[in-house]
Amino acid sequence: MPYMKQKICCAALPALFLQACVLCAEPNEIKPPRCEHKHRAFSERIEHRTKMVAQQIEARDINDPNVLRAMRIVPRHFFVPADKQPFAYSDIPLPIGYEQTISQPYIVAFMTEALRLMPDSKVLEIGTGSGYQAAVCAEIADQVYTIEIVEGLAKSAEVRLKELGYHNVFFKFGDGYFGWPEKAPFDAIIGTAAAEKIPPPLLEQLKPAGRMILPYEDAAGFQYLVLVTKDPNGAIHKQNVLPVRFVPMTGKVKED
Repeated sequence: MPYMKQKICCAALPALFLQACVLCAEPNEIKPPRCEHKHRAFSERIEHRTKMVAQQIEARDINDPNVLRAMRIVPRHFFVPADKQPFAYSDIPLPIGYEQTISQPYIVAFMTEALRLMPDSKVLEIGTGSGYQAAVCAEIADQVYTIEIVEGLAKSAEVRLKELGYHNVFFKFGDGYFGWPEKAPFDAIIGTAAAEKIPPPLLEQLKPAGRMILPYEDAAGFQYLVLVTKDPNGAIHKQNVLPVRFVPMTGKVKED
């Protein structure tokens, strides 16, 4: 996720923020934590997270109190390589190995708020990466099921999240194209890699009245976050909400 492209995307123009208002729900009541936060990482760099949320997230109209709380709590520096930790709370994506990245904080918050998570939500994440997005969702939702196609990332993220105490996150090594049918349906689905089509299994596994957000790449090579909603009758509605730049989705989606 190149710095300049992602930086431009996330410094979105006012018109884009007006468009993104469709994502905003009435603020949820702040809920008790899903994790006991006993690990030392939670007590480190608190002032950096507070500043990050104030300057990078609240200032860009993210206002769900549960999302803001999660972003203040989850220790982002614990999810990046040691040599990148000085930049963990900067307004940039960072490499995490295997040609993958951790998204910049604003994008994580934007996508999480778009899902309108509730305390009883069941979430599917496609692309575990370092585990940071899963941790943010796990602070709000009841259950997070996360799938990673890169074995090294899948193993390290599972170790990391268990060490931090996130017992409501469940892991699968495999191709996220197929989702996790045994655990479906899901209230919310989040994707962290760009594809030229939305995998049909994910649409099938989204509950009626559910919400999905993921990056989509059009034929010209432009990427957008696409908000997908399924109405109570099962009809699918799609809306481009923000230009972005993500790493490409791999696996079955490349064969279609």
